[in-house]
Amino acid sequence: MTNPFLSKFNTPFNSIPFDKLKVEHFLPAIEEGINQGLSEIDLIIQNTESPTFENTIEALEKVGSLLDLVSTTFYNLNSAETSKDMQVLAKEISPKLSDYSNDIILNDHLFKRIELVYEEKEKLVLSPEQITLLEKTYKSFKRNGSKLNTDEKEQLRAIDKELSQLTLAFSENVLTENNSYELVITNRNDLSGLPEGIIEAAKITAKEKGKENAWVFTLDFPSYGPFMMYSDNRLLKEQLFKAYGSKAFKNNEYDNQIIIKRIVELRHSRAVLLGYKSHADFVLEERMAEFPTKVMSFLQNLLDYALPSAKEELKELTNYSKLLGGPDELKKWDVPYYSEKLKKEKFSIDDELLRPYFKLENVIEGVFTSAKKLYGLSFIKRSDIPIYHKDVTTYEVKNENNEFVALFYADFFPRAGKRQGAWMTSYINQKVENGNNIRPHVSIVCNFTKPTESKPSLLTFNEVTTLFHEFGHALHGMCANGQYGSITGTNVYWDFVELPSQIMENWCYEKECLDLFAKHYETGNSIPSEYIQKIIDSSNFQSGLATIRQIGLATLDMAWHSQEPSSDKSVKEFEQQVITKTDLISPVSETCTSCSFSHIFSGGYSSGYYSYKWAEVLDADAFEAFKEKGIFNKEVAHAFYKNILSAGGSEHPAILYKRFRGRDADPKALLRRAGLVEKTMIKTCN
Repeated sequence: MTNPFLSKFNTPFNSIPFDKLKVEHFLPAIEEGINQGLSEIDLIIQNTESPTFENTIEALEKVGSLLDLVSTTFYNLNSAETSKDMQVLAKEISPKLSDYSNDIILNDHLFKRIELVYEEKEKLVLSPEQITLLEKTYKSFKRNGSKLNTDEKEQLRAIDKELSQLTLAFSENVLTENNSYELVITNRNDLSGLPEGIIEAAKITAKEKGKENAWVFTLDFPSYGPFMMYSDNRLLKEQLFKAYGSKAFKNNEYDNQIIIKRIVELRHSRAVLLGYKSHADFVLEERMAEFPTKVMSFLQNLLDYALPSAKEELKELTNYSKLLGGPDELKKWDVPYYSEKLKKEKFSIDDELLRPYFKLENVIEGVFTSAKKLYGLSFIKRSDIPIYHKDVTTYEVKNENNEFVALFYADFFPRAGKRQGAWMTSYINQKVENGNNIRPHVSIVCNFTKPTESKPSLLTFNEVTTLFHEFGHALHGMCANGQYGSITGTNVYWDFVELPSQIMENWCYEKECLDLFAKHYETGNSIPSEYIQKIIDSSNFQSGLATIRQIGLATLDMAWHSQEPSSDKSVKEFEQQVITKTDLISPVSETCTSCSFSHIFSGGYSSGYYSYKWAEVLDADAFEAFKEKGIFNKEVAHAFYKNILSAGGSEHPAILYKRFRGRDADPKALLRRAGLVEKTMIKTCN
């Protein structure tokens, strides 16, 4: 049987032949990729010529192309379309990749060549992008153990191998717990308050699970979120909330508490072994924020503004619930319900009023039209590109000169094999190879409201902003135009990577953009102007509570990773102590955020969750440039495209941002947009 990875792809744009891939193809291709990569390393080391940028740094950049393709494809599928066989295989592949990476990073002969080139960098004639690649390569080796002694290198190998297995186990436990829960309702009265579309979707879910005369709600957010927001049944909301918040926190075989403690312990030990005070110190050395103290100062300054607003918002919500005969003290499962009612009363708007205007296909067309107006990109649907699931749609992306820019995969609906949340990823990164500009293949994966028998997929406004957000990441990947794949597209500092995504959300609040796509799915009528105004007016509703929630999560992340691990406290005790300042509602003993906090324990955001708020400063300031000259202004769009989207990580993000904006970002922009303070009452937050 031919392994598709080990022969030439006979597909449009050399796209991955998903229709021919089987689970058993991955391991042989991984092993062949490892062998090829190590052979390519040997050729660099054995080169008898003196080390140069070309024969060492550029040569290293080209190492392992097969392995990159196979491993990227495997892990992308393991997130979007996994299976028991994939999960078993991941446990075998992960340590092999960890060993391979360390075989390169800890190779003394290779590092010596890199070091010699680095020491001569002042004498070399290099472009800014080449300087970035040289510095990144040298630092990557130095920061990951190249200067350790033999015993220390063996310790590092053991730590990395165990970490690779633990982060996989964490993710699998969360997915298993998420998929195993069902709230089965058989009494129609228990559906009181729920919109008909949500009830219909629950009936379809019940049928899919073989349950007749029932409605099933799951922990997938398109099911969980509306139930918490609209159900009149407080007891069922409590039950569902506790199920959602207790994922991997039940002292069963899928419990993540021991895994968390071990991950934190290993990360700290690794950082100390490499000469750093903590994992956060190690991570932040290669971030815009630089130091844990700077991150904590940034978060504290935001908290100083947000906390008073949050307390007032909670007080208002509590008083409102009492007026409706609700509880004297709000519990966490009460907040979405009364918040939605209060929002509707204050602004005459809610998700169900807006849903008919946000048919998924129309929103997709709207985001495509926005990209065309801003950057001249066109998206042509293709039916001849192999896909990994029937729900996936593919598009050929072209520029104004009708040139191929990228291949774009879109995967929107929940299913058992897909992890929660929404994300963008790449299968093939942009780079220049043998004079050819290899264009990227990128994907966005979401968990949106599914179509029902009577209605198409109608999105909540939050889902609309999520689509624009992930599409912003996709644009960053698609528009990449550098020389080296490791520093193009989204390969940038982690606290800069959210700028292209978060700035796109701003267009969702603009009439000029909403008029492009927000049309009633039945009548075709455009969304009324008064609805758009309500969206704008309500955009800062409970912004204080939303802000302190993000600050709380970022603070929890930093607490886990910026100090020596605590051995005397349980995961729950540690978490509760950390979030006391930002958790204004009584804690729920059965729940623990850390146990399903996939961003920081399996998703690459450890010591980086603050990045969302950090990048909000950048995106608020950057969008003001569009607002000043028009949200589809070509001049501003070209500057953003040239200096941010296409530049990738070719230079330090502070340099790129300043080149776009003409100055550093104004931290006041975020506070202005959030409405947390008046323009005249702002202090800096960096």
